[in-house]
Amino acid sequence: MKLKTILPILTLTIALIGCNKPAGELVGSGKSNKFVEADPFGMLLIRKGSFMKGENTQSNLFTLPDNKMMSTVDAFWMDETEITNNEYRQFVIWVRDSIAMTLLLRAGANDEYADGLQYMMQPKEEYLEDITPDTALNWAMVNKIPWNRYKYDEEIHAALRPLFYSDNTINTNRFHYHYSWKNYDQAKLQENKFDVAKGKYPESARARVDSFWVDTDGAIHDTTLIRKLVEPKDLYTECIINVYPDTMVWIRDFQYAYNDPKMLKYFYHEGYANYPVVGVTWEQAHAFCNWRTKIMQDNTSLDAQVYRLPTEAEWEYAARGGRKMAMYPWGGNYVRDYKGCFLANFKPYHGAYNDDTGNGPMAVASYRPNDFGLFDMAGNVSEWTMETYSKTSNTIIHDYNPNHAYMARKDDPDVLKRKVIKGGSWKDVKDYLQCGARDYEYQYESRPYIGFRCVRSFIGD
Repeated sequence: MKLKTILPILTLTIALIGCNKPAGELVGSGKSNKFVEADPFGMLLIRKGSFMKGENTQSNLFTLPDNKMMSTVDAFWMDETEITNNEYRQFVIWVRDSIAMTLLLRAGANDEYADGLQYMMQPKEEYLEDITPDTALNWAMVNKIPWNRYKYDEEIHAALRPLFYSDNTINTNRFHYHYSWKNYDQAKLQENKFDVAKGKYPESARARVDSFWVDTDGAIHDTTLIRKLVEPKDLYTECIINVYPDTMVWIRDFQYAYNDPKMLKYFYHEGYANYPVVGVTWEQAHAFCNWRTKIMQDNTSLDAQVYRLPTEAEWEYAARGGRKMAMYPWGGNYVRDYKGCFLANFKPYHGAYNDDTGNGPMAVASYRPNDFGLFDMAGNVSEWTMETYSKTSNTIIHDYNPNHAYMARKDDPDVLKRKVIKGGSWKDVKDYLQCGARDYEYQYESRPYIGFRCVRSFIGD
Protein backbone atom coordinates (compact mmCIF):
# COMPACT_ATOMS: atom_id res chain seq x y z
CA MET A 1 0.00 0.00 0.00
CA LYS A 2 1.29 3.41 -0.92
CA LEU A 3 2.51 5.71 1.83
CA LYS A 4 0.08 8.52 0.88
CA THR A 5 -2.81 6.05 1.34
CA ILE A 6 -1.56 4.74 4.71
CA LEU A 7 -0.98 8.16 6.33
CA PRO A 8 -4.64 9.32 6.40
CA ILE A 9 -5.70 5.98 7.85
CA LEU A 10 -3.03 6.17 10.57
CA THR A 11 -3.98 9.77 11.38
CA LEU A 12 -7.67 8.89 11.75
CA THR A 13 -6.87 5.83 13.87
CA ILE A 14 -4.63 7.80 16.22
CA ALA A 15 -7.27 10.54 16.55
CA LEU A 16 -9.99 8.04 17.43
CA ILE A 17 -7.77 6.23 19.94
CA GLY A 18 -6.59 9.54 21.49
CA CYS A 19 -10.02 10.93 22.27
CA ASN A 20 -11.71 7.54 22.64
CA LYS A 21 -14.90 9.05 21.17
CA PRO A 22 -15.97 7.34 17.96
CA ALA A 23 -17.50 9.63 15.35
CA GLY A 24 -21.24 9.31 14.85
CA GLU A 25 -21.87 7.88 18.32
CA LEU A 26 -23.40 9.32 21.50
CA VAL A 27 -20.37 10.72 23.30
CA GLY A 28 -21.75 13.51 25.48
CA SER A 29 -21.32 17.27 25.19
CA GLY A 30 -18.69 18.15 27.76
CA LYS A 31 -15.43 17.00 29.24
CA SER A 32 -15.51 13.59 30.83
CA ASN A 33 -12.53 14.18 33.11
CA LYS A 34 -13.26 13.46 36.74
CA PHE A 35 -13.97 16.61 38.76
CA VAL A 36 -11.96 16.94 41.97
CA GLU A 37 -13.21 19.56 44.42
CA ALA A 38 -10.56 21.52 46.31
CA ASP A 39 -10.78 21.47 50.11
CA PRO A 40 -12.57 24.61 51.34
CA PHE A 41 -10.45 26.46 53.89
CA GLY A 42 -11.34 25.56 57.48
CA MET A 43 -13.76 22.80 56.47
CA LEU A 44 -13.68 19.02 56.66
CA LEU A 45 -15.25 16.55 54.24
CA ILE A 46 -17.94 14.46 55.93
CA ARG A 47 -18.38 11.32 53.84
CA LYS A 48 -21.84 10.02 52.97
CA GLY A 49 -23.35 7.56 55.40
CA SER A 50 -26.31 6.31 57.40
CA PHE A 51 -27.17 6.63 61.07
CA MET A 52 -30.04 6.33 63.53
CA LYS A 53 -31.53 9.83 63.78
CA GLY A 54 -33.07 10.76 67.10
CA GLU A 55 -32.41 10.49 70.81
CA ASN A 56 -30.65 7.38 72.07
CA THR A 57 -32.69 7.26 75.26
CA GLN A 58 -35.81 9.04 76.43
CA SER A 59 -34.60 12.37 77.76
CA ASN A 60 -36.11 13.91 80.86
CA LEU A 61 -36.09 17.20 78.94
CA PHE A 62 -38.87 16.16 76.60
CA THR A 63 -42.20 14.66 77.57
CA LEU A 64 -42.92 13.62 73.97
CA PRO A 65 -39.69 12.44 72.33
CA ASP A 66 -39.64 12.12 68.55
CA ASN A 67 -39.46 8.74 66.84
CA LYS A 68 -36.04 7.41 65.86
CA MET A 69 -35.41 6.68 62.19
CA MET A 70 -32.60 5.27 60.08
CA SER A 71 -31.41 8.09 57.81
CA THR A 72 -28.88 8.52 55.00
CA VAL A 73 -27.11 11.74 54.05
CA ASP A 74 -24.93 12.67 51.10
CA ALA A 75 -21.36 13.88 51.56
CA PHE A 76 -20.84 17.49 52.58
CA TRP A 77 -18.20 19.89 53.82
CA MET A 78 -18.53 21.25 57.36
CA ASP A 79 -16.68 23.92 59.32
CA GLU A 80 -14.14 22.37 61.64
CA THR A 81 -15.22 24.74 64.42
CA GLU A 82 -18.05 27.11 65.14
CA ILE A 83 -17.83 30.46 63.34
CA THR A 84 -15.63 32.68 65.50
CA ASN A 85 -15.88 36.36 66.38
CA ASN A 86 -12.87 36.98 64.15
CA GLU A 87 -14.53 35.29 61.16
CA TYR A 88 -17.86 37.01 61.65
CA ARG A 89 -16.08 40.37 62.00
CA GLN A 90 -14.80 39.89 58.44
CA PHE A 91 -18.45 39.88 57.36
CA VAL A 92 -19.32 42.96 59.45
CA ILE A 93 -16.31 44.92 58.18
CA TRP A 94 -17.10 43.96 54.57
CA VAL A 95 -20.64 45.28 54.99
CA ARG A 96 -19.42 48.47 56.66
CA ASP A 97 -16.83 49.15 53.96
CA SER A 98 -19.19 48.38 51.10
CA ILE A 99 -21.67 50.91 52.47
CA ALA A 100 -18.91 53.51 52.95
CA MET A 101 -17.60 53.03 49.40
CA THR A 102 -21.14 53.27 48.05
CA LEU A 103 -21.84 56.50 49.95
CA LEU A 104 -18.61 58.07 48.68
CA LEU A 105 -19.38 57.11 45.09
CA ARG A 106 -22.97 58.33 45.26
CA ALA A 107 -21.86 61.65 46.67
CA GLY A 108 -19.02 61.99 44.18
CA ALA A 109 -17.01 63.21 47.17
CA ASN A 110 -13.73 63.06 45.31
CA ASP A 111 -12.64 61.85 41.90
CA GLU A 112 -10.12 59.47 43.50
CA TYR A 113 -13.02 57.34 44.79
CA ALA A 114 -14.51 56.96 41.33
CA ASP A 115 -11.99 54.17 40.79
CA GLY A 116 -13.71 52.32 43.61
CA LEU A 117 -16.42 51.20 41.22
CA GLN A 118 -16.15 48.74 38.37
CA TYR A 119 -18.21 50.44 35.68
CA MET A 120 -18.64 47.43 33.44
CA MET A 121 -20.23 48.56 30.15
CA GLN A 122 -22.27 51.52 31.42
CA PRO A 123 -21.21 55.18 31.17
CA LYS A 124 -19.83 56.53 34.42
CA GLU A 125 -22.62 59.04 35.06
CA GLU A 126 -25.40 56.57 34.34
CA TYR A 127 -23.91 53.87 36.53
CA LEU A 128 -23.38 56.18 39.51
CA GLU A 129 -27.14 56.68 39.74
CA ASP A 130 -27.71 52.95 40.23
CA ILE A 131 -25.10 52.27 42.90
CA THR A 132 -26.22 50.03 45.76
CA PRO A 133 -24.15 48.25 48.43
CA ASP A 134 -24.21 45.06 46.35
CA THR A 135 -22.89 46.80 43.22
CA ALA A 136 -19.60 45.49 41.81
CA LEU A 137 -17.15 47.46 43.93
CA ASN A 138 -13.41 47.52 43.39
CA TRP A 139 -12.16 46.17 46.70
CA ALA A 140 -8.60 47.18 45.89
CA MET A 141 -9.76 50.69 46.80
CA VAL A 142 -11.04 49.77 50.27
CA ASN A 143 -7.86 50.97 51.99
CA LYS A 144 -8.52 54.45 50.58
CA ILE A 145 -11.73 54.96 52.56
CA PRO A 146 -10.90 58.20 54.43
CA TRP A 147 -12.14 57.26 57.91
CA ASN A 148 -9.58 59.58 59.54
CA ARG A 149 -10.85 62.58 57.54
CA TYR A 150 -14.48 62.22 58.60
CA LYS A 151 -14.30 64.73 61.48
CA TYR A 152 -12.65 67.60 59.64
CA ASP A 153 -13.28 67.17 55.90
CA GLU A 154 -16.71 68.64 55.14
CA GLU A 155 -17.10 66.75 51.88
CA ILE A 156 -16.19 63.39 53.42
CA HIS A 157 -18.28 64.16 56.50
CA ALA A 158 -21.36 64.83 54.38
CA ALA A 159 -20.86 61.66 52.34
CA LEU A 160 -20.32 59.28 55.29
CA ARG A 161 -22.77 60.96 57.65
CA PRO A 162 -25.36 58.11 57.53
CA LEU A 163 -22.78 55.75 59.05
CA PHE A 164 -22.20 57.83 62.19
CA TYR A 165 -24.06 59.01 65.26
CA SER A 166 -24.17 62.70 66.15
CA ASP A 167 -21.17 62.23 68.47
CA ASN A 168 -19.12 60.91 65.51
CA THR A 169 -19.07 57.30 66.74
CA ILE A 170 -19.82 54.58 64.19
CA ASN A 171 -23.51 53.61 63.92
CA THR A 172 -23.58 49.82 63.73
CA ASN A 173 -27.37 49.92 63.34
CA ARG A 174 -26.76 51.02 59.73
CA PHE A 175 -24.70 47.94 58.84
CA HIS A 176 -27.30 46.60 56.42
CA TYR A 177 -26.57 43.68 54.09
CA HIS A 178 -28.65 43.46 50.89
CA TYR A 179 -29.00 40.07 49.22
CA SER A 180 -31.40 37.83 47.36
CA TRP A 181 -31.94 34.15 46.69
CA LYS A 182 -34.19 31.94 44.59
CA ASN A 183 -37.27 30.57 46.34
CA TYR A 184 -37.09 26.91 45.44
CA ASP A 185 -39.80 26.20 48.00
CA GLN A 186 -42.13 28.17 45.72
CA ALA A 187 -40.85 26.50 42.55
CA LYS A 188 -41.57 23.03 43.91
CA LEU A 189 -45.25 23.72 44.58
CA GLN A 190 -47.49 21.53 42.45
CA GLU A 191 -49.51 24.52 41.24
CA ASN A 192 -46.27 26.14 40.01
CA LYS A 193 -45.05 23.14 38.03
CA PHE A 194 -43.69 24.17 34.64
CA ASP A 195 -45.95 22.93 31.82
CA VAL A 196 -43.55 21.22 29.40
CA ALA A 197 -46.22 20.66 26.77
CA LYS A 198 -47.04 24.39 26.59
CA GLY A 199 -43.54 25.62 27.36
CA LYS A 200 -44.72 27.99 30.09
CA TYR A 201 -45.85 28.18 33.71
CA PRO A 202 -49.59 27.77 34.36
CA GLU A 203 -51.64 30.96 34.26
CA SER A 204 -52.45 30.48 37.94
CA ALA A 205 -48.77 30.13 38.99
CA ARG A 206 -47.83 32.53 41.76
CA ALA A 207 -44.69 33.02 43.86
CA ARG A 208 -44.79 34.29 47.44
CA VAL A 209 -41.71 36.47 47.98
CA ASP A 210 -40.45 39.18 50.30
CA SER A 211 -39.71 42.81 49.53
CA PHE A 212 -37.50 45.00 51.77
CA TRP A 213 -36.69 48.69 51.92
CA VAL A 214 -34.98 51.16 54.26
CA ASP A 215 -36.66 54.42 55.26
CA THR A 216 -34.96 57.80 55.71
CA ASP A 217 -34.33 57.03 59.39
CA GLY A 218 -32.44 53.85 58.51
CA ALA A 219 -35.16 51.47 59.72
CA ILE A 220 -35.69 48.27 57.73
CA HIS A 221 -39.21 47.43 56.55
CA ASP A 222 -40.50 44.41 54.71
CA THR A 223 -43.66 43.00 53.24
CA THR A 224 -44.74 39.79 51.54
CA LEU A 225 -45.77 39.92 47.88
CA ILE A 226 -47.71 37.48 45.72
CA ARG A 227 -46.05 37.70 42.32
CA LYS A 228 -47.24 36.15 39.05
CA LEU A 229 -44.78 33.44 38.04
CA VAL A 230 -43.78 33.92 34.39
CA GLU A 231 -40.03 33.28 34.39
CA PRO A 232 -37.41 32.02 36.88
CA LYS A 233 -36.44 35.53 38.02
CA ASP A 234 -39.92 35.88 39.54
CA LEU A 235 -38.88 33.32 42.15
CA TYR A 236 -36.20 35.58 43.61
CA THR A 237 -36.84 37.09 47.02
CA GLU A 238 -34.74 39.79 48.60
CA CYS A 239 -33.65 40.64 52.10
CA ILE A 240 -32.06 43.57 53.93
CA ILE A 241 -30.72 42.74 57.38
CA ASN A 242 -28.54 44.38 59.97
CA VAL A 243 -25.54 42.12 60.48
CA TYR A 244 -24.05 43.41 63.74
CA PRO A 245 -24.49 40.94 66.63
CA ASP A 246 -26.71 41.97 69.51
CA THR A 247 -24.13 42.49 72.26
CA MET A 248 -26.86 43.38 74.76
CA VAL A 249 -27.89 39.71 75.01
CA TRP A 250 -25.27 39.29 77.74
CA ILE A 251 -27.22 41.49 80.13
CA ARG A 252 -30.72 41.07 78.68
CA ASP A 253 -30.83 37.28 78.94
CA PHE A 254 -29.33 37.08 82.43
CA GLN A 255 -31.17 39.32 84.84
CA TYR A 256 -29.49 40.15 88.17
CA ALA A 257 -26.09 39.09 86.82
CA TYR A 258 -23.02 41.18 86.08
CA ASN A 259 -22.14 40.31 82.49
CA ASP A 260 -21.32 43.87 81.45
CA PRO A 261 -17.66 43.03 80.65
CA LYS A 262 -18.74 40.51 77.98
CA MET A 263 -21.40 42.88 76.69
CA LEU A 264 -18.73 45.55 76.18
CA LYS A 265 -15.85 43.46 74.80
CA TYR A 266 -16.87 39.94 73.75
CA PHE A 267 -17.50 40.53 70.05
CA TYR A 268 -14.77 42.91 68.93
CA HIS A 269 -11.86 42.54 71.40
CA GLU A 270 -8.90 40.50 70.15
CA GLY A 271 -8.89 38.57 73.42
CA TYR A 272 -12.11 36.90 72.24
CA ALA A 273 -11.13 36.59 68.56
CA ASN A 274 -11.21 32.77 68.53
CA TYR A 275 -14.34 32.45 70.65
CA PRO A 276 -17.59 31.46 68.93
CA VAL A 277 -19.71 34.38 67.77
CA VAL A 278 -22.99 34.68 69.66
CA GLY A 279 -25.86 37.16 69.67
CA VAL A 280 -26.64 36.39 66.03
CA THR A 281 -30.10 35.44 64.84
CA TRP A 282 -30.87 32.59 62.47
CA GLU A 283 -31.60 35.27 59.87
CA GLN A 284 -28.14 36.82 60.34
CA ALA A 285 -26.53 33.38 60.09
CA HIS A 286 -28.43 32.82 56.83
CA ALA A 287 -27.14 36.16 55.51
CA PHE A 288 -23.57 35.21 56.52
CA CYS A 289 -23.83 32.03 54.43
CA ASN A 290 -25.00 34.07 51.44
CA TRP A 291 -22.10 36.52 51.87
CA ARG A 292 -19.59 33.68 52.23
CA THR A 293 -20.85 32.25 48.95
CA LYS A 294 -20.62 35.67 47.32
CA ILE A 295 -16.98 36.28 48.25
CA MET A 296 -16.09 32.77 47.08
CA GLN A 297 -17.76 33.33 43.70
CA ASP A 298 -16.36 36.86 43.32
CA ASN A 299 -12.78 35.85 44.06
CA THR A 300 -12.40 32.38 42.56
CA SER A 301 -13.46 30.51 39.45
CA LEU A 302 -14.62 27.57 41.55
CA ASP A 303 -18.03 26.29 40.49
CA ALA A 304 -18.99 24.96 43.91
CA GLN A 305 -22.18 24.53 45.89
CA VAL A 306 -23.35 27.41 48.08
CA TYR A 307 -22.55 27.77 51.77
CA ARG A 308 -25.54 27.24 54.04
CA LEU A 309 -26.64 26.11 57.48
CA PRO A 310 -26.71 22.34 57.99
CA THR A 311 -29.85 20.28 58.02
CA GLU A 312 -30.60 18.67 61.37
CA ALA A 313 -29.71 15.26 59.91
CA GLU A 314 -26.37 16.51 58.58
CA TRP A 315 -25.54 18.13 61.90
CA GLU A 316 -26.46 15.03 63.91
CA TYR A 317 -24.64 12.66 61.55
CA ALA A 318 -21.52 14.83 61.75
CA ALA A 319 -21.76 15.05 65.56
CA ARG A 320 -21.83 11.26 65.90
CA GLY A 321 -18.50 11.08 64.08
CA GLY A 322 -19.34 7.92 62.17
CA ARG A 323 -20.71 6.12 65.24
CA LYS A 324 -24.30 5.28 64.33
CA MET A 325 -25.59 5.03 67.90
CA ALA A 326 -23.22 7.40 69.70
CA MET A 327 -24.89 9.25 72.56
CA TYR A 328 -22.20 11.95 72.65
CA PRO A 329 -19.76 13.08 69.93
CA TRP A 330 -16.87 11.32 71.67
CA GLY A 331 -18.71 8.01 71.46
CA GLY A 332 -19.23 7.14 75.10
CA ASN A 333 -22.24 7.38 77.35
CA TYR A 334 -20.60 9.68 79.89
CA VAL A 335 -19.38 13.29 79.90
CA ARG A 336 -16.03 12.48 81.59
CA ASP A 337 -13.02 10.54 80.35
CA TYR A 338 -11.29 7.74 82.28
CA LYS A 339 -9.29 10.33 84.23
CA GLY A 340 -12.45 12.08 85.38
CA CYS A 341 -11.96 15.14 83.13
CA PHE A 342 -14.97 16.69 81.44
CA LEU A 343 -15.10 16.30 77.67
CA ALA A 344 -17.03 19.46 76.74
CA ASN A 345 -17.89 22.95 77.92
CA PHE A 346 -21.30 22.84 79.65
CA LYS A 347 -22.87 23.31 83.09
CA PRO A 348 -21.65 20.31 85.11
CA TYR A 349 -23.36 21.09 88.40
CA HIS A 350 -25.70 23.71 89.83
CA GLY A 351 -23.76 26.92 89.24
CA ALA A 352 -20.34 25.18 89.14
CA TYR A 353 -19.54 26.32 85.60
CA ASN A 354 -15.78 26.32 86.16
CA ASP A 355 -15.54 22.60 86.92
CA ASP A 356 -15.07 21.94 83.18
CA THR A 357 -12.45 24.77 83.08
CA GLY A 358 -14.80 27.26 81.42
CA ASN A 359 -17.22 29.77 82.93
CA GLY A 360 -18.87 30.96 79.72
CA PRO A 361 -17.98 30.32 76.08
CA MET A 362 -14.42 29.10 75.55
CA ALA A 363 -12.09 29.46 72.59
CA VAL A 364 -13.10 27.02 69.84
CA ALA A 365 -11.25 23.69 69.74
CA SER A 366 -10.50 23.76 73.47
CA TYR A 367 -11.53 20.11 73.70
CA ARG A 368 -10.63 17.08 71.60
CA PRO A 369 -12.46 16.65 68.27
CA ASN A 370 -14.75 13.75 67.43
CA ASP A 371 -13.78 10.98 65.02
CA PHE A 372 -14.57 13.20 62.01
CA GLY A 373 -12.19 15.86 63.33
CA LEU A 374 -14.96 18.30 64.25
CA PHE A 375 -14.61 20.38 67.42
CA ASP A 376 -17.30 21.43 69.90
CA MET A 377 -20.15 19.40 68.49
CA ALA A 378 -21.29 19.22 72.12
CA GLY A 379 -21.22 22.23 74.39
CA ASN A 380 -19.57 25.63 74.09
CA VAL A 381 -22.49 27.16 72.16
CA SER A 382 -25.62 25.65 70.66
CA GLU A 383 -25.79 25.86 66.87
CA TRP A 384 -28.44 26.94 64.40
CA THR A 385 -29.57 24.47 61.74
CA MET A 386 -31.65 25.34 58.68
CA GLU A 387 -34.67 23.33 59.84
CA THR A 388 -38.03 24.42 61.13
CA TYR A 389 -38.79 22.84 64.49
CA SER A 390 -41.53 20.28 64.96
CA LYS A 391 -41.82 17.87 67.88
CA THR A 392 -42.59 15.01 65.52
CA SER A 393 -40.66 15.90 62.36
CA ASN A 394 -39.24 12.35 62.06
CA THR A 395 -42.72 11.10 61.24
CA ILE A 396 -42.99 13.23 58.09
CA ILE A 397 -39.47 13.68 56.69
CA HIS A 398 -37.82 11.41 54.12
CA ASP A 399 -35.14 8.95 55.17
CA TYR A 400 -32.80 10.13 52.38
CA ASN A 401 -31.29 13.56 53.09
CA PRO A 402 -34.12 14.31 55.54
CA ASN A 403 -34.98 17.97 55.91
CA HIS A 404 -37.91 19.97 57.22
CA ALA A 405 -36.93 23.52 56.24
CA TYR A 406 -39.21 26.47 55.68
CA MET A 407 -38.21 30.09 55.07
CA ALA A 408 -40.82 31.84 57.18
CA ARG A 409 -42.13 35.18 55.94
CA LYS A 410 -43.16 38.19 57.98
CA ASP A 411 -46.87 37.32 57.94
CA ASP A 412 -46.34 33.67 58.91
CA PRO A 413 -47.32 32.54 62.43
CA ASP A 414 -44.50 32.34 64.96
CA VAL A 415 -44.75 28.55 65.15
CA LEU A 416 -43.23 28.44 61.63
CA LYS A 417 -40.36 30.70 62.72
CA ARG A 418 -38.96 28.21 65.24
CA LYS A 419 -35.61 26.81 64.09
CA VAL A 420 -33.88 23.70 65.41
CA ILE A 421 -30.74 24.24 67.51
CA LYS A 422 -28.36 21.43 68.38
CA GLY A 423 -25.40 20.59 70.57
CA GLY A 424 -26.11 22.27 73.88
CA SER A 425 -24.09 25.17 75.27
CA TRP A 426 -21.93 26.40 78.11
CA LYS A 427 -25.03 27.19 80.20
CA ASP A 428 -26.87 23.87 79.56
CA VAL A 429 -26.88 20.62 81.52
CA LYS A 430 -25.47 17.44 79.97
CA ASP A 431 -28.81 16.20 78.54
CA TYR A 432 -28.65 18.87 75.84
CA LEU A 433 -25.18 17.67 74.78
CA GLN A 434 -26.49 14.39 73.38
CA CYS A 435 -26.19 14.08 69.60
CA GLY A 436 -29.89 13.39 69.23
CA ALA A 437 -31.11 16.09 71.61
CA ARG A 438 -32.86 19.04 70.00
CA ASP A 439 -34.33 22.35 71.01
CA TYR A 440 -35.49 25.46 69.16
CA GLU A 441 -35.30 29.23 69.08
CA TYR A 442 -37.20 31.75 66.99
CA GLN A 443 -35.37 32.81 63.83
CA TYR A 444 -35.46 36.49 64.80
CA GLU A 445 -34.08 35.96 68.32
CA SER A 446 -30.42 36.08 69.38
CA ARG A 447 -28.87 34.53 72.48
CA PRO A 448 -25.48 34.61 74.22
CA TYR A 449 -25.33 30.82 73.96
CA ILE A 450 -26.27 30.23 70.29
CA GLY A 451 -23.80 30.36 67.38
CA PHE A 452 -23.49 28.43 64.14
CA ARG A 453 -21.22 26.77 61.61
CA CYS A 454 -21.61 26.41 57.84
CA VAL A 455 -21.76 23.46 55.49
CA ARG A 456 -21.40 23.10 51.72
CA SER A 457 -22.73 20.16 49.75
CA PHE A 458 -20.09 17.97 48.11
CA ILE A 459 -20.15 17.71 44.32
CA GLY A 460 -20.26 14.06 43.36
CA ASP A 461 -20.63 10.92 45.43
